Amino acid sequence: MQSADINEPNKKSGEQLEKSKAVFHRAFIFFLVSFSIGVAFWSGYEHGQKQGANIEEAVISPDDAVFINKESQENTIDFGLFWKVWSILKDKYVDKSSLDANKLFYGAIDGMLAATGDPYTTFFSPEENKEFKEDISGTFEGIGAEMGIKDDILTVIAPLEGTPAEKAGIHAGDKILKIDDKDTLDMSLEVAVKKIRGTRGTEVHLNIFREGEEDTRDIVVKRDVIVVKSVRFEMKENKVALIRVSRFGDDTESEFEKAVNEVGKSGAEKLILDLRNNPGGFLDTAVNMASLMLPSRTVVVIEENGRGERKEMRARGGDVLSGIPTVVLINEGSASASEILAGALQDNRENVTLIGKKSFGKGSVQELIAVGRDTSVKVTVARWLTPQGAQINERGIAPDIEVGITTQDREQDKDPQLEKALEVLSVD
Repeated sequence: MQSADINEPNKKSGEQLEKSKAVFHRAFIFFLVSFSIGVAFWSGYEHGQKQGANIEEAVISPDDAVFINKESQENTIDFGLFWKVWSILKDKYVDKSSLDANKLFYGAIDGMLAATGDPYTTFFSPEENKEFKEDISGTFEGIGAEMGIKDDILTVIAPLEGTPAEKAGIHAGDKILKIDDKDTLDMSLEVAVKKIRGTRGTEVHLNIFREGEEDTRDIVVKRDVIVVKSVRFEMKENKVALIRVSRFGDDTESEFEKAVNEVGKSGAEKLILDLRNNPGGFLDTAVNMASLMLPSRTVVVIEENGRGERKEMRARGGDVLSGIPTVVLINEGSASASEILAGALQDNRENVTLIGKKSFGKGSVQELIAVGRDTSVKVTVARWLTPQGAQINERGIAPDIEVGITTQDREQDKDPQLEKALEVLSVD
């Protein structure tokens, strides 16, 4: 009994020792594993930092992007970031009382569309939407000049006939470097147009650069109500009819039909179609006008979408002018629908001659989509090609006979392009 009492403590001590060894062994293994993981993580982090410093962030197509928090992967976009920034701005911005949630929201959409790099893919706030519709209808307040972005510079596509811009001496192709002393280098097209527009009677100061001149020039333009008559008809000598088309708007098609009727009534045997300084407008209007000048089912323009799929748009019938020798006048201010019509006539008719300067090169298709009661988005959905498959965008339409107009010509009220047109038609 006594020996049993003496040996019991020794047995317990041995068991405790074994347990202690086991605990120590497990702790040591855990430490090694943790240490290894830590070393691996830190090494990976350091390697990633070094690699990340030399590698640009991959471009992710919107079609491929995965939104909202799912499993971690490189093409995941966490939209929660937007709301985090929104909350930070709301909570920490120094002048919170000046913040307008609608402007912040619209600005975010503007920024997303601007990131496409396409100046014609834009968002219209309620105010901008209203102004855009006024532009198309032909009545608005401003200087009367169509603007665009060319070679990343704010450029005058065309001053409209009889407007303050034309009277002040602004020319197609003028580069606008400053608006009221504000540099336009990083200014979006919409912001620039908004700054140039304004109430009738007020002035806007423009600093421009004109090709062929060494120095910039300052031009002050007094804003006015702009009412644009889209079509004008005039008879010249030797039975030559002249139709000037200044835009492709709501009333252009009906006004053009009236002018075509006048051609028939006047007994005109030759035609000059003046598309100079015409910044464009509705595609359907251009196709319907072409239908009066081309045989039915003739290809007017080819529309090519982002997948490379092509759709031919053809003349819809009603041709009354294809048999009349025609000169089409174009210049650097002829854009969009003007280029479609000029290209269609050049490619399809042997009795058509294009005279002037290469057109602007705005051959992309925008779809206006209502995205709210008062807002809309204008998205470039395709590009235009001539009937023979030539790209219009950024290339323009080249005239058959190149004739320019100098500053001296304008000062002396001379029009060598029109003179050349009359000369060519007199030979025919």
